[in-house]
Amino acid sequence: MYKIIFTLIILLKFSSLKAENSLFFFVNSAVEKNPKINAERENLKSIKQNINISKGDFLPSLTLSGSQKNTESSNVINQSGIRSGDTKRNTETKTISVDQTIFQGFKGFNNLKKSRLEFEKANYEYKQVEQDTILNSVSIYYDLILKNNTKNFNLANVDLFERQVESDKLRLQKGEISLTDLAQSESSLAGANAKLIKAKTELIAAIAEFERITRISAPDKLDEENTINFSLPLSLEDALKKSSSNNPGLIIARINLAISEKELSVEKAKLSPSATLNYSLSENKDLSATVDEDDQETVKATITWPIIKGGKNFSSIKKFKHKREKSRLLLADKENEVATETAMAWSFFQSAESVLKSTEAQLRAAEIANEGITLEYDSGSTRTTLDVIQSRSLLLEARISNANAKKDLIVSKLELLDQVGELDLKALKSR
Repeated sequence: MYKIIFTLIILLKFSSLKAENSLFFFVNSAVEKNPKINAERENLKSIKQNINISKGDFLPSLTLSGSQKNTESSNVINQSGIRSGDTKRNTETKTISVDQTIFQGFKGFNNLKKSRLEFEKANYEYKQVEQDTILNSVSIYYDLILKNNTKNFNLANVDLFERQVESDKLRLQKGEISLTDLAQSESSLAGANAKLIKAKTELIAAIAEFERITRISAPDKLDEENTINFSLPLSLEDALKKSSSNNPGLIIARINLAISEKELSVEKAKLSPSATLNYSLSENKDLSATVDEDDQETVKATITWPIIKGGKNFSSIKKFKHKREKSRLLLADKENEVATETAMAWSFFQSAESVLKSTEAQLRAAEIANEGITLEYDSGSTRTTLDVIQSRSLLLEARISNANAKKDLIVSKLELLDQVGELDLKALKSR
């Protein structure tokens, strides 16, 4: 029983550690801590209040007011020239007033629709920033893996050349090789060390970028088993269809056009008559020597119709018409841009798949060739030191090319998903 419990504890601890090294863990951290995303969240909350503000135009307004006035008159002379004595008067007024807009040329309805469109736009702006953050964080995650593997490839290469140099020193003593051969090995070792230093420097830079984006210290070991298995478009036509429907930038451009339409409608509504209804109840008291009370109840309907405002209203309408046309032109440009970028993303994805297959074949061939040439060299055949150096250089290049191709394929998938608007945390976690 105790063994089972202990085993379960170990497994849970291992699972927890693995989860903390997972792709989703780091991407989620980047999304939660990214200042731009947090700013968009606050912007979303702020714009949501505009909907409530617009709804307020349809509701009655209630006003409560009160006043108290003390009046003292002295040295008063009437029309006959007779001087009267001093007078004092103390009055108190309380008023409650209710105003309700009955009609305002559909200004309120259009303002409400505009506020809802702005909130929808803010949602897609948030999604756009979120997608950018996911794309950047996943890219840097795999870039860190790439840079770490590149360092390890170069480290292994240095180790091989160090052993070759030691072996060549012994062979030189036996007269099996020349001093030139040894010099070639030592030169290759020096070059391998230089490449290793460069790889380590690039790894340090990748770690710094990783920590900047995720706001988390880079772990000693990343989970290389993470794979991106999103549901990708089946064809270019499918990709174009999805991007037309889901691309956040394109949707934002469409919403901007709709907003400009509502702004124009609101401006036109200002030329229409408006009607308001007012009800007020006031209580007036004279608190002088004797208290007199006068209660008044008033119902008032008001209709206003702006006719001429020095041409400002008509100029304002023209202004918003130009703004609408601008939004329409920007939408057309955005449609073309998204279609082009989606086609490019699809092309890069197809190309990345082909390149990966080529680098895998190249790597297999380089491994076989290097193994054969090394064995032949060690057995004392006609293979030269230069042959070994070249085969190991080709093997190193093949390993790095294959690692780059793997990362490029993943990034190409992400960029394609970004274009079609399907890159999000939920999808990432489900895979």
